Amino acid sequence: MDMTAGVTRANEGLENISWNILGQTYVPKQHSEGSLSWHATLPKGTFVPPHIHPTQDEFIYVLEGRFDLILDGANTHAEPGELVRMPKGIPHGIFNKTDSTIKCLFWVSPSQRLLDLFWALHNLGPEPNPAEVVAISAQHEVDFLPPEDV
Repeated sequence: MDMTAGVTRANEGLENISWNILGQTYVPKQHSEGSLSWHATLPKGTFVPPHIHPTQDEFIYVLEGRFDLILDGANTHAEPGELVRMPKGIPHGIFNKTDSTIKCLFWVSPSQRLLDLFWALHNLGPEPNPAEVVAISAQHEVDFLPPEDV
């Protein structure tokens, strides 16, 4: 699938799609074989646990708010105007530990099966079964890491 020329307007997504992914709102902005991009809104307290994309590079451009990150085993953060680079095969997790909402633009290259994963995770409910989320994600080339011992 080739990318088409055009403008995806503010507050709109492709085909008016908006996903609820584990309490976060993802709005796809562009999809082709080469890449997938989406606007994300992460309310306070939401996160994506550490995971690996074995076949995709992933990026986050922060628009509003502050991310706390685990990137290749190191703790770091990203604020508005900053770009987070997460190469394929590198473990990463993202967290909103603030009292504010985070807004950002994500994209991956190539798109692989991530669009299908978002459809599979959409509206799993307020308290999805973590084992089900991990299994579905693994079927779509996203591998969650086991929790660290505390």
